[in-house]
Amino acid sequence: MDDYVEVGAQALAPLLAAFDAAAETGHFTRAAERLGMPQSSLSRRIKTLEQTLGVALFQPIGRGVALTPQGHELHERTRGLVRALDDAVRRVRTDADPDSGLVRFGFPLTLGPVSIPALLAQFHTRAPRIRLHLMQAHGEELADQVRTGRLDLAVMIPPPADLPTVALGRQRIELHVARGHPLAGRTRVDLAELAEETFIANPPSYQLRTLLDSWCAAAGFTPRVLFEITEFETVRALVALGLGVALLPAAEVPQPDLVVVRIDGERDREIGLVSGDHGSTLAVARLRNFLIARRVGISGG
Repeated sequence: MDDYVEVGAQALAPLLAAFDAAAETGHFTRAAERLGMPQSSLSRRIKTLEQTLGVALFQPIGRGVALTPQGHELHERTRGLVRALDDAVRRVRTDADPDSGLVRFGFPLTLGPVSIPALLAQFHTRAPRIRLHLMQAHGEELADQVRTGRLDLAVMIPPPADLPTVALGRQRIELHVARGHPLAGRTRVDLAELAEETFIANPPSYQLRTLLDSWCAAAGFTPRVLFEITEFETVRALVALGLGVALLPAAEVPQPDLVVVRIDGERDREIGLVSGDHGSTLAVARLRNFLIARRVGISGG
């Protein structure tokens, strides 16, 4: 027992870090890159952990690896500990200096390539030693990353109810049609007028698709969706080709082949700055305060 306690105290932390990275990536090479070490060193650490525990933790699958049943059990029991240790070390190293450190920041697919990058460029001029790890994704993925501590902050549209949020503004949703579409000459349109239109939309897991379905249902019809796609710029390209219409926020880059028509009624959604409950460094707080102070640059008004 004393030997095992000694091994645990002196060696298990780096072994578990290697194990956690390999379990998350499913690949020894990518895990080694994440930890900034040679693959051979990572493999040795995992082999040492397996020998210490007396069980195999991984099995080959294709070009990667998969957890064995024992590996799954260990990962479930230890991944929270590894995250907590990482967070503790990161906070201790950076809390004392608001001018340095790392901030992991996420933002939605509908904000970029102008508003968020412009704000981050301004922030960088004020805090050039703060490193930013950026992630752009749809809402559910951003929320999961914040909940698990992989992101410190995220701008979300709309923000989830279970995470601390500061309101930044509203994002208006409007009808997008091709320049030659019969509705292109209109300044406003009632949603019920679109009952016979063909729509191009995101998959049902996207919040913007949920709005489309619920708004159309309230107007008395089910939207006929011809194309489903996750990429917003591709949605706009398909609309510009006359293959359907779409309900989208205005693009941040001019789209000469598209016409935007306002929809009657309240057609917007909340923009919020979301943070997790994992504690934050002074660098995270500095970016958070910067974005709150410049919320007009995010909401557009």
